[in-house]
Amino acid sequence: MSAAIVLAAGRGSRLGRHARHLPKALVRAGGRTLLDWQLQALRACGIERIVVVGGYRGEQLARTGVELVLAARWNETGPIASLLAARPARFDDGFVLAYADCPHHPANIAALLAAHAEVAVAGDRAWQALWRARHGDPLVDAESYVADGGRLRAIGATPHSLDEVQAQFAGLVRFSAAGWARAEPLAHAAHDATALLAAMLREGIAVADVPLAGRWCEIDGAQDLRLCRRHLHANDAWSHDWREPVAQGMGASWA
Repeated sequence: MSAAIVLAAGRGSRLGRHARHLPKALVRAGGRTLLDWQLQALRACGIERIVVVGGYRGEQLARTGVELVLAARWNETGPIASLLAARPARFDDGFVLAYADCPHHPANIAALLAAHAEVAVAGDRAWQALWRARHGDPLVDAESYVADGGRLRAIGATPHSLDEVQAQFAGLVRFSAAGWARAEPLAHAAHDATALLAAMLREGIAVADVPLAGRWCEIDGAQDLRLCRRHLHANDAWSHDWREPVAQGMGASWA
């Protein structure tokens, strides 16, 4: 698979002064913008055809070798409208859908690419540590995620207990061309990726579950940004550090 669509249309109003004059994806953590971290991880996995979908101050997202698409009415619609703006059906080998505010270690993307399925979603099993650090109560802002036998069974609902949350959606989905052909008719009525995946499950469309163990982060608000910057600056053993450490023998440090 050689294509990716990175959703980067958001303004990032919850980031306050950190994104006052920037798209959310251009906020910096660990010495790079969130967008550049994501692009580097995708390219490390051999993905060279990358489309970035922008909205707020979208012209600032332009990067060499990257196709920039500007989503109309970005401030009135959601992530799936941005995805549709990128015309995903043109990718004969399928594509990876990535949220720009969820930077990943390349190993997470590689795991998604290795899944032999028409549709695969990444679910973080180490999510509770991140959610407790972000919100205190892990059920705050969490969504249901239930998987069994390598298959996703439920996603995207408001959970009433931790029993309904085996993982958290990590902002990564892979569609083969056939998988997207099944998903596209449902996409026009979906706001975000978990809503689309839930609609697919209701229609009996199989979705593979790819378990992750951290090494990514969702940076949605100023508190998330402070949390990430604190851990990355300290270079401590943080389960959700998405940079590539030398100690793991995977090449040069991304610090």
